[in-house]
Amino acid sequence: MNGVCRYRGVANDGRITCRKIVHGDNEVSPSLCSACPARACDCDNLCFSLHKRTPSPIIVRYGNGRVEVWDDGPPTISFVRAACSIKMMPITTPELCAHCSLRTSFLPQPAIAAQPGAERDVIAFPVPVAATG
Repeated sequence: MNGVCRYRGVANDGRITCRKIVHGDNEVSPSLCSACPARACDCDNLCFSLHKRTPSPIIVRYGNGRVEVWDDGPPTISFVRAACSIKMMPITTPELCAHCSLRTSFLPQPAIAAQPGAERDVIAFPVPVAATG
């Protein structure tokens, strides 16, 4: 996903939406996208659907006329279902995908630094000459 999510788009009415949210409102914000479990996995072999939970605020009206709105916090997003298309196994948490043996075997290995003084001589091969005659 590398910074830009391929599932995020813009609806005709101008809302930023996520195609993978199947339960809940599909409108997303940058903070909600950064908390996405699929973004934490960042694996092309992951097949998934998401559930967005939006806490509903409670309006409290006191007898003296004072009104308060109790809000539980920002919306959260989680997997409804997720599975690895290579291993054919369910993924319940992003950690299962992040610690997968398939992913760790494809990670770039650190380069071996050349030791000083270990330069090799360059051997020039003769250039083929066309036979004349």
